[in-house]
Amino acid sequence: KYLEPRLKSLNAKTPKAALDQAVQFLTEDRSVMQTVTANKEIYTALKEGVKVTYLDKHGEQQTDRIKVIDWKKPSNNHFLIVSQLWVAGDPYRRRPDLVGFVNGLPLLFIELKAPDQNIKHAFTDNLRDYKDTISQIFWYNGFVMLSNGSDAKVGSITAPWEHFCDWKKINDEEEAGIVDLPTAIRGTCEKSRFMDIIENFCIFMEASGGLNKLVAKNHQYLGVNNSIQAVLDSRNNQGRLGVFWHTQGSGKSASMMFFSQKVLRKIPGNWTFLIVTDRTELDNQIYESFQNAGVVTEGHAQ
Repeated sequence: KYLEPRLKSLNAKTPKAALDQAVQFLTEDRSVMQTVTANKEIYTALKEGVKVTYLDKHGEQQTDRIKVIDWKKPSNNHFLIVSQLWVAGDPYRRRPDLVGFVNGLPLLFIELKAPDQNIKHAFTDNLRDYKDTISQIFWYNGFVMLSNGSDAKVGSITAPWEHFCDWKKINDEEEAGIVDLPTAIRGTCEKSRFMDIIENFCIFMEASGGLNKLVAKNHQYLGVNNSIQAVLDSRNNQGRLGVFWHTQGSGKSASMMFFSQKVLRKIPGNWTFLIVTDRTELDNQIYESFQNAGVVTEGHAQ
């Protein structure tokens, strides 16, 4: 209902045959794939455009990329939230609490529990089941939110429970953190923030256990965007960028990857990133992290 009109609107000069190819790609059955692999395939198409080939009016083959989302102007997209949506699996049917759509694609998944229930039940009793029984809705997912009203956590489709984290600050690290559903909604689901998180704060990493998806935590999102603003203001600040400080185990490598990919995607220029470590082991580790996430693609220089 919403996908085809939005594709046509965002790609006004593209022939219908090419738009039909894009719709077919986005809606094709991926049940033989692992959910996270299907998610990465669709995510890449959302960011870079769906690659299509078609014959132009002169009979010559053309290659193009169909824009699925307008990342530059969030208001050009169609946003819809659906409560108690029935989703048919094989052979099951399930009814998630809230599913958020952008241009007809389900990018947001919210599971709610009663205020007197532990929020972890949303993960163990519901989300795990949904990923098994209606996995197709997660092929498109940007991130998952779990809440009982007084508590709310955000994570990816591959995140274990311990990696679902509070989102308690909206605009600035100096805010007094509030852990509840309204704060998490305002911090992640306002249109420009939601688009920013999906576009610039998701990465896929190959690990020993397979492919994982990482979504930024609250402090990473705020810190990286402060760093991006420092880059934009660097001329006025005599080239000084400041310090992005992390505690041990708080995701320094992921923050560097989020920062690098957003700079490369959003700020024009021929950028070089210099990473300095104090041990060869860390040097190899950070390079492998960047390479596994696809942030760098060339061979490892010694």
